[in-house]
Amino acid sequence: MKIGYPCINLTLPCRANRTFRLKSYSEDRLIDTLEHNLSCLCRILSYNVEHGILFFRITSDLVPFASHPICTCRWQERFAPEFREIGGFIRDHALRISMHPDQFVVLNSPREEVVVRGVGELAYHAEVLDLMRLDRSAKIQLHVGGVYSDKTGAMHRFVSRYARLDEAVLRRLVIENDDRLYTVADCLAVHEKTGIPVIFDNLHHFWNSSGETMKDAVERCGATWTAEDGIPMVDYSSPNPGERPGKHPQSIDIADFSAFITETAPLDFDVMLEIKDKEHSALKAIAAARSDRRFIGVA
Repeated sequence: MKIGYPCINLTLPCRANRTFRLKSYSEDRLIDTLEHNLSCLCRILSYNVEHGILFFRITSDLVPFASHPICTCRWQERFAPEFREIGGFIRDHALRISMHPDQFVVLNSPREEVVVRGVGELAYHAEVLDLMRLDRSAKIQLHVGGVYSDKTGAMHRFVSRYARLDEAVLRRLVIENDDRLYTVADCLAVHEKTGIPVIFDNLHHFWNSSGETMKDAVERCGATWTAEDGIPMVDYSSPNPGERPGKHPQSIDIADFSAFITETAPLDFDVMLEIKDKEHSALKAIAAARSDRRFIGVA
């Protein structure tokens, strides 16, 4: 079990998701921005290793406008050595890596232009992980999408479009249950048609389930992962009383986290904390999990 957080480190004075306005795009500006983002990503990963945080979600904004038609720069070639170096650091320290495209990536949309744009964005994410030479345990997670007044038809569209994706994307793509539309049971039904692994999200399950217990849902999702996919990934967030369903809290509720870890034992999985104070909550979770035999906190 590795514990991590997504995209941004609040302790360090840099962000790996620096971007700029589309109207001010130029190749020089893209190169300067990507140099900064990759440098900052290196600092974040080094910080994580130093503090025993061995799971990290890389920002989708690492390469600004990478899948946009305006981007004709061959950044892949220009920065190939930097990507290889980062990938080597990740492998050397046994870090687990994931990415999560923005919500506009919807494979089952009835609008073809939305699907085309989403497929391009998925290809970009796969390219980043491939440039780092990471194995297929580095995953790209996605929601099934909308229902468009016909959930069965929407699920069939996802399955059909999934089958047409490039192998570079297929080997990394996973889906997760969401807080309104697609339950764990729905995601497992998609898995049966495609073989796609399923990430379990505890907060989404709290608001939108088919009646499974937490442990049963984690176990059933975990069974969709193969040895090549790596240890199953789980998204965890503490309840947020008084807020809208699905909203992530500012800081982790350690009592709730400890109860989640205890309830799901002895199932093994890597935990992504979707909590606003990022590494601060990750450090608290690591301290709480140190006595658990599943936990790995030293690279």
